[in-house]
Amino acid sequence: MEKITEKLLLEKGSPQTKQLEQIKTLNLSKLGLKVQDLPVKLLSRLQSLERWDLSGNGLQELPKNLKLPALRYLDLSDNQMEDVTTLESLSSLEELKTEDNLYITVSDNYKLMVLLPNLRIHNGKDIGANALHLRGVYSEVLRTRIIALWEKSFTLPDPMTAEKMSTLETNFVNTARQQIKFGPSSVTDFTKWKVEILAKEFLRSLTEPKTEPESSESTDKKENCEISTPTKRKNTTSEMDTNISLMPRKRLRADLPVSPAGDSPRKSSLRLKPLTQADTVRMSPRKTVQPPSTPTRGQTRAETPRRASKVPQTTEDGAQIKQKEDVNKKATKLQRDTDMLPTLQSCSKTQPLCLKPLHVLQCHSKQDNSEDFSTQLWACAFQPLPDSTGGGSRLVATCGGDSLCVIDCETGMVMKKYKVHGEEFFSLSWSTVMMSRGGGASAQHCSILAAGGKRGLVKLIHPRNNVAYGEFRASRKALSVLRFNHHQGNFLFTGSYDNKIVMWDIGGVDSQYNFKVVQLLVLEISATPLHICLAPTSPSTQVLTACEDGLYCFNTQLGTNNSTKSRSKEMEITFPIYKKEDKDHDYHTVDGLSFLTDDIVASKNYMHGSIYLWSWSRTKAQRPDKKSMTVCAVVLAELQWTNTEIPYLALNTCPGQAYIVCGDDKGRLWTYHVTKLQKNSFQMGKPILPTEVLEWPMPVRKGLSQVEGPSINSVAMDPELRYLVALSDKNMVIVWKREESS
Repeated sequence: MEKITEKLLLEKGSPQTKQLEQIKTLNLSKLGLKVQDLPVKLLSRLQSLERWDLSGNGLQELPKNLKLPALRYLDLSDNQMEDVTTLESLSSLEELKTEDNLYITVSDNYKLMVLLPNLRIHNGKDIGANALHLRGVYSEVLRTRIIALWEKSFTLPDPMTAEKMSTLETNFVNTARQQIKFGPSSVTDFTKWKVEILAKEFLRSLTEPKTEPESSESTDKKENCEISTPTKRKNTTSEMDTNISLMPRKRLRADLPVSPAGDSPRKSSLRLKPLTQADTVRMSPRKTVQPPSTPTRGQTRAETPRRASKVPQTTEDGAQIKQKEDVNKKATKLQRDTDMLPTLQSCSKTQPLCLKPLHVLQCHSKQDNSEDFSTQLWACAFQPLPDSTGGGSRLVATCGGDSLCVIDCETGMVMKKYKVHGEEFFSLSWSTVMMSRGGGASAQHCSILAAGGKRGLVKLIHPRNNVAYGEFRASRKALSVLRFNHHQGNFLFTGSYDNKIVMWDIGGVDSQYNFKVVQLLVLEISATPLHICLAPTSPSTQVLTACEDGLYCFNTQLGTNNSTKSRSKEMEITFPIYKKEDKDHDYHTVDGLSFLTDDIVASKNYMHGSIYLWSWSRTKAQRPDKKSMTVCAVVLAELQWTNTEIPYLALNTCPGQAYIVCGDDKGRLWTYHVTKLQKNSFQMGKPILPTEVLEWPMPVRKGLSQVEGPSINSVAMDPELRYLVALSDKNMVIVWKREESS
């Protein structure tokens, strides 16, 4: 192409102008031109330009507001760029080169990742993961701190004159830039720049009419799923929830629909009224189910798999709830996502820990419906951290319905949200595997999540990079429980409704997220597995599984027996409560199981109003009965718990703080601080009372009624018990925080 002069290019309708509008690739250096020599009006005609080489142009900045909608590649190397914000208008840019620009800093590189929403390659490197983090998590943390600063130190002027608002904006933005710090010192300039933008946006949101958020969300066709960015989650969670209305108690319990009987594989005779021969017709999705009758053991096995939407129960402590009304009046605002107000419980100075409700979230709603109080939440777990980092994570993963969320317990922000249309997640588990980086670089630790449910598929997720990198089929039936081996992070156990537990080696991943799954063992059981626990002292050789018909131990040692991939139980562990069984009472379902120490196990039997503490070493040291392969658990103590006929209210333990916690069917958390851990220190007799029963925090909307206690399906604690998370059957995640006693 010959040198194009400005005069010819600006002639309307000239052949050169038409040619300019069709150019897809342009290198000005080869034309003997510099971009400074060309007016913006001329450059704006490059509407088809896809690749633009501006290297060696001596540029300090690009013309502002330059619109090039087709531009995907830009080379700005070997220039003198100082202000990268002029690139903001190039929103379609996917690859950028800025090498050999002396004045571009690390902060400038961060700005580019935020300003250019489609940028994936920078200076030849894939920056997709870092860009997602900056646009999402990093920005949300700053936004949360900006809001906290506002609520602490600023208010809108009255009256709101233009002069007062201008002064307020200046003071608020300057204070935010000075006080809000996040990230390494090398990106301080970026942080201040981003804080200023977010502070101005927040101030405008307080004074300008709110617009409806967009409802469309991108879908990953390969995984049939979506991962929401934190910004999108803010629209679909917090703004959706601002219209929530909670009905009065009686009406709420009468009107809430039960999940369709055919939809979830977690329908069990333990949660539904047993059907007679004449009742085996499909139930209406909105039919109110009566409180469950106690099934016999035979009926339990004959019914469909495990869980169902739980049945509304009449409250036996109505008087106690009324006594809390005065306390509720003094409740404080929890957090902006839900605006729910709890009843804060008083903490006795004699109690080892003081836990207070901090956040109530509705982040698993069906189709982001703020009126959804029927989605049941099933499993939660805190992200484990490498031992070298010290302390525990404040990130907790929760699952229920078609979504899995990762929540920051301190801020109450949903940092990641993963959805699979048509799925119903029942279980999840964290692990750490090795990620190879290629190019001779050493592999690094990578924290991943595995989740599964109704479809029998295990989804593998790398939350830090917002990547659902794979899946594999673990069963033709629904998955009831997943558990990683904490000593060998690539070993995963999956339990399913075909009465099997399978041990898998999922390996590691490479930089392209390629992985390989190998089946190692199949453990044959006689009923649906509910919980899987690995013995702390021998996690690679023995596993305990709590099932609907008992508690079993299996040998999982690989090596000489590796050729035997299908194994039967090594022994069954029985409990004293079994002796009280009759035709109306079956206590064999073990619906709670967790190790408190290397030797002490906490377990719970359905319909038994106590939690057993028993010795693992002394129990397994017994010789099993030759015919039944049973041994009796060496019980050390019983902990008093609630009387209920609602099953699957799972307990959990915090070994580092010697705590056991179990929710009940009225929204309460029963906590036990077990301090005497020495062998033979427990004495049998009257059940030990709980250390404290944390009452349901009674979330409300201002001017509207309260939501009273649902069933607590699952609880989780971080290793230091700074946070406790409880999941309910009414689509609510409750975060409790530990406060230091004065």
